Amino acid sequence: MISRLFSINNIKNGSKFFSSTTTTTTTTTTIETKQPLVLLEKHLVNGKYTGIQIVKLNKPKQLNALTFEMGVDYKKVVDTLAEDKDLKCVVLTGEGKAFSAGGDLDFLIERTKDTPENNQRIMEKFYRTFLYIRSLPVPIISAINGAAIGAGFCLALATDIRIVSNKAPVGLTFTKLGIHPGMGVTHSIINIVGQDVASYMLLSSDIIKGDEAQRLGLVLKSVESDQVLPTALNLAETISKNSTIAVNSTTKTLRNKYNSDLDKSLTREADAQSQCWASKDIIEGILAIRESRDPKHNYLLFDDQK
Repeated sequence: MISRLFSINNIKNGSKFFSSTTTTTTTTTTIETKQPLVLLEKHLVNGKYTGIQIVKLNKPKQLNALTFEMGVDYKKVVDTLAEDKDLKCVVLTGEGKAFSAGGDLDFLIERTKDTPENNQRIMEKFYRTFLYIRSLPVPIISAINGAAIGAGFCLALATDIRIVSNKAPVGLTFTKLGIHPGMGVTHSIINIVGQDVASYMLLSSDIIKGDEAQRLGLVLKSVESDQVLPTALNLAETISKNSTIAVNSTTKTLRNKYNSDLDKSLTREADAQSQCWASKDIIEGILAIRESRDPKHNYLLFDDQK
C-alpha cells in the first residue's frame, strides 16, 4: 500500500491509498480556511452575554499592520456590531504582541509610484475605513496590548478611552518616515492633549512607553501587559451597567468636538501626504526602517533631482 501527500495552491489533499487487491480509492481532502484579519468575540460572564464585544486585529506575524485587505474584514465586523441590538461597549485590541505597528510598508512603496491625485483619494479612503468604527453609537475602548505605531496609534487615539501596557512602545512616527500624519490624528490628538504635547508627538516622531503616554495624557491608564485586556473589560463592564440611552447619548455629545471639522482635517492630511509621496524622503524613510537605521532625509522632489 502506497501513501502519497501532495499540496497545490494552499489546498492540502490527504493520503490516497492504492491496494493491489482492490480498485477502491479512498480520498480525504482538507481545505485550509483563511483566517479573518479581524476577529469578533462576545464577552461572556457566567455564560451570559454582557453587551461587550471584543474586536481583535488579526495579523500578528505582521504586527497587525493596517491594510486595505484588513479594512474589508474590519468594515464587515463594524457592520455586524451595528446590528447587535444588545451592544453596550466595544473593546478594540490586537492579536499577538502588538496592537498595530501602523501601515504596511509594501503598501507605502506602492504609493510612491502613483500620482498625487490617486494617492489623495486612496489615503483618504484608507483612513476613513478604519475610522468607520466611530460610527457605532457605543463607547469604544482601545486595549493597547503592545506596539502602537503610526496609523496604529492614530486608530487608538480615535477611540473614546485608551488602556495601554506600561512597556508598550507608542508613537506617531510619520515625520521620521518622511510623510505628513494621517487618519485624522492632527485633529484628534490636539483635542486630547493640547498643542504642546500634540506638537511634540507629531514633530519629533519620538516613540515613548505606555507609562509615559499616561503621564502625557494620551491614555487613561498604563498597566502591566497581562492586565491590559482585563482592565479594559472591567471598565467596559462598569460602563455597560449604566443606562444605555444615557451612555450612548453622552458618548455622542463627547464626540461632537472630535467630529467637528474632522472631514476638513482628513482632506487636508490626504492632500499633504500626496505631496510627500513625491519626495525621496519617504523612500529613504522606508529603507531606513528595513535596514534598522536612522533615515537621512534630503527634502527634494523627484522632479528636481538628477
